[in-house]
Amino acid sequence: MENFNPSNSLKRFVVLILSLGITGSVLAQDKIDQIAQTGVQRGTEAKASQTRVDKTQVDTDKVISNFKRELKVIDGLKVYNALLQRQLDDQVLDIERLRTSIDAVAIIERQIVPTMINMLESLNEFIKRDVPFLIDERNKRVSRLRAAIESSDITNAEKFRAILEAYQIEGDYGRTIEAYTGTLNIDGVSREVSFLKVGRISLTYQTADRLSNGLWDQTNRTWAPLEDEAYRNHLAKGISIAKDQIAPDMLIIPLIASEVK
Repeated sequence: MENFNPSNSLKRFVVLILSLGITGSVLAQDKIDQIAQTGVQRGTEAKASQTRVDKTQVDTDKVISNFKRELKVIDGLKVYNALLQRQLDDQVLDIERLRTSIDAVAIIERQIVPTMINMLESLNEFIKRDVPFLIDERNKRVSRLRAAIESSDITNAEKFRAILEAYQIEGDYGRTIEAYTGTLNIDGVSREVSFLKVGRISLTYQTADRLSNGLWDQTNRTWAPLEDEAYRNHLAKGISIAKDQIAPDMLIIPLIASEVK
């Protein structure tokens, strides 16, 4: 039988305690390491999460910035589209006005030819009843206008312009002084004379030798001799003035009152 030795028991107890301490320390260190590793892992995950959050914020800011920019573009497009719509509305109105004008032009086109014919006939009648100056030139102008109206190669606009021009020329005759040569039957003899026209208030003639002078009598529509020799020099001076041979000067000439209606 083995004897009990207190000293040995104590030693075993101490060894047991030390073994337990060492084991506990190892276990505690493992726990600490595990907690530390968990903390590091969580820190890494938190950092990664923050990085994702930052990236998400950056992406969100970009989206918001792009959205605001697109809103500005949309606002600009709205303004531009509104302008285009107003222009389109104006163009639609212009088209309607043009259609109305085209319809009116068709009506005018049908009426313009009869109007031009009436104007030409009125002009021809006026020339017949007017003081007979430059009569050949004026009658030829009317004949040319008649031929133009009947021509298919000339537009109605050109025809109308030519008739208005003829009216303008006739109107200018009343404000001009002109001298031209022609033939006139005097006492049954055809003689060359110089005609002097002062507007439409005086039409006279004078032969080259200045011995025969006369005045157009619009009332009786005939030539009347001028017996007063005082007119002889004035008629000669007037003819020279009209031909720009001498400077303008005071003239004494007989006047007639036109009765053209």
